[in-house]
Amino acid sequence: MPTAADWLKTLPAPDPAAIAHSARLLDCIRAEMMAADGAISFARFMDLALYAPGLGYYRAGARKFGPGGDFITAPELSPLFSRCLARQCREILDHLGGGSILELGAGTGIMAADLLRELCVLDALPERYAILELSGELRDRQRQTLAERAPDLLERVVWLDALPEPGLRGVILGNEVLDALPVERFCISSAGPRRLNVVWSETGLDWAEGAEDPEVTAAVRRIEAELGGQLPEGYISEYLPQLEAWLRAIAEPLTAGALLLVDYGYPRREYYHPERAAGTLLCHYRHRVHDDPLILPGLQDITASVDFTAVADAALTAGLDIAGYASQNYFLFGCGLMDLLADEIPPDLPLEKGGGETGGILNSADSTRYLEQVRQVKLLTLPGEMGDRFHALALTRNLDLPLRGFAVRDERGRL
Repeated sequence: MPTAADWLKTLPAPDPAAIAHSARLLDCIRAEMMAADGAISFARFMDLALYAPGLGYYRAGARKFGPGGDFITAPELSPLFSRCLARQCREILDHLGGGSILELGAGTGIMAADLLRELCVLDALPERYAILELSGELRDRQRQTLAERAPDLLERVVWLDALPEPGLRGVILGNEVLDALPVERFCISSAGPRRLNVVWSETGLDWAEGAEDPEVTAAVRRIEAELGGQLPEGYISEYLPQLEAWLRAIAEPLTAGALLLVDYGYPRREYYHPERAAGTLLCHYRHRVHDDPLILPGLQDITASVDFTAVADAALTAGLDIAGYASQNYFLFGCGLMDLLADEIPPDLPLEKGGGETGGILNSADSTRYLEQVRQVKLLTLPGEMGDRFHALALTRNLDLPLRGFAVRDERGRL
């Protein structure tokens, strides 16, 4: 298994300002460890690494999304993703006779801009488009993106510091939100389930097995009960301790409509499969992916795959209905992805041509753009790309409506 030093050798070196920033966050983490007898839970470490005010990865000013950041999300990969999502939103808003959209953490603002533009074309604009965003730097980027890509629609957008009061009718959107919620990490020892804590050692941040904890034991035993057997000794994984509270809070404003979550993850039986014995933690730094969350604190993203069965259970506890679950490719197909692509076929592009000749037609600007969109569709839908690694889950309240995104395939039976 690669050590922290091994990973650091393979990653781009941070500049001096970034190193100083990370050191300030590390001082904050170490101070909290000292106040807690030398150890903190991984959930607390992840919370500090990502969300410590002014220092955490998502609360500081470094560029995170896109080619100049650490990773690329589906809306940045292709506007077709947001245009498909717009069609699902239109169906819901039409059924409700209007309403609003709330996006949880809008990244660079590209999804908001492209979705609003498509809803404008569809004559289905929401009454308002609210963005819940805590990062001041990201708010500025979102506002700039919307001003550039959808200037005539910017007046419909509002930024929120907290969730709205109950009364929202419409759609709540969460694209790659769940994977960044702080998870608890555990291992199965010879004495039973144990929390994996983060400590300070001679070499820096390190892992340490904690004492028996009733909360961790109960959480692992619930997982094992659903699996129908005990996890093997040496098994390491994670769970989301605050999931029920988080989902209850997110759903509380929704009076009627849908909460649409798109993220990477698995149903529970696949999440805790025996072969996935090292958990699902991943880190993203300058478009490199690795599995050591204890290096570069504050400079790298830390994520864990989503246990969609746990999300569905929490949704039912929060009084929501499970309206659909499918891999991203089938969700996008259901929302009309291939129709959108077909609409972009250039009039001079030969669909059938013998002899392997194109007469130079494929070099036209329209054809080049179309072929680029074909490439984007493949990345969004092919197995091994985003197609089967990402899933869409629809949770509804007071919405008696079959959702088009799950018309091609609905896999709720796997949850």
